[in-house]
Amino acid sequence: MSARSSPAKTIVRRGGALALGAALTWVGRAAWGLPVALGAFPSALRAVTEGSAQFHDGRFVNLEPSPVITAADGTTIARALLTRGDRGRPVGAVPLARSARTSGAAADLAATWYGHASALVEVDGQRVLLDPVWGDRISPSPLVGPRRLHPPPVPIDDLPSVDAVLISHDHYDHLDLPTVRSLVRTQTAPFVVPLGIGAHLRRWHVPRERIIELDWGQHAHVGGLRLTCTQARHFSGRSLRRDNTLWSSWVIRGPKMRVYFGGDTGYTTGFSEIGEEHGPFALTLLPIGAYGAQWPHIHMNPEEAVRAHRALGGEVLLPIHWATFDLAFHAWAEPVQRLWAAAAEAGVALALPRPGQRITNADPPPIEDWWTAVAGP
Repeated sequence: MSARSSPAKTIVRRGGALALGAALTWVGRAAWGLPVALGAFPSALRAVTEGSAQFHDGRFVNLEPSPVITAADGTTIARALLTRGDRGRPVGAVPLARSARTSGAAADLAATWYGHASALVEVDGQRVLLDPVWGDRISPSPLVGPRRLHPPPVPIDDLPSVDAVLISHDHYDHLDLPTVRSLVRTQTAPFVVPLGIGAHLRRWHVPRERIIELDWGQHAHVGGLRLTCTQARHFSGRSLRRDNTLWSSWVIRGPKMRVYFGGDTGYTTGFSEIGEEHGPFALTLLPIGAYGAQWPHIHMNPEEAVRAHRALGGEVLLPIHWATFDLAFHAWAEPVQRLWAAAAEAGVALALPRPGQRITNADPPPIEDWWTAVAGP
């Protein structure tokens, strides 16, 4: 046999080398982009956070005791996440409402839920975009991390012009670098954010004049709306370093209508305080998913969301933070099933749109069970 390689073997080797080179290039590019996705440097964060009343001993804290997950807990949870199977995923395609691009005037009160915590609310003729996440993975890397369970109902370029973009905190399922870059290109609205998140945005080249950064209790006027940063019970961080930016909920107040956006939060007595000071609310958007016995203080379950809605003085409850990402141990449809039962018992009015479906106060759609058919056993 000749010592020389045959042409076929040479081609295979070259092909393998090219494939390996392409893979390494992709991994290298992903790793190169990783530090940017992580957000601001610690020095930039300290420059804007240390004066806050919520900032103690180098980190932000909740107003109520909220035990954190230890390293041992984290290892146990990570192992459970890897072995849970497909329980948290639908067995069929999530039905989407793919509406045409809206170009007319905003309504007095309307909401379009795009999945998870992303929504567009219309309040007294103004549009506010909430925690927009259009990325495929909620992770600093395009190679690993939870992927979407359904596509975005509309392309981000088809969103109508908005008056403000509200962010609740800096976790990847609420603050997404690719989405931010798209909004900088396609929108002119300011980003209204809790303390510290402005440093992330500045590192991502969001113009400084488009960033409004607030502490709990502070507000900003955008158009005819008053946007107030209010407390939440959660945590923050885009790396191993935690709680170096503030988390919040938001009150959106117009001349006639008031809307409450919970973002991501555990149950807190602060809901009653917010309701007394800023309520009542025609609409509340409250998280109902990703709960579990492992983190009871930082994520509400559906029954707690109903309690929170009542404490806030809400009229209609639109649930968020479910259906789009598999982030806990419960079944995919369990949050909405439990919510429906709890709301019926408490006499709470619900809006349960499909992702992409717009609901209005003038013509509220009837409740439609669209989740059971794709939920699986």
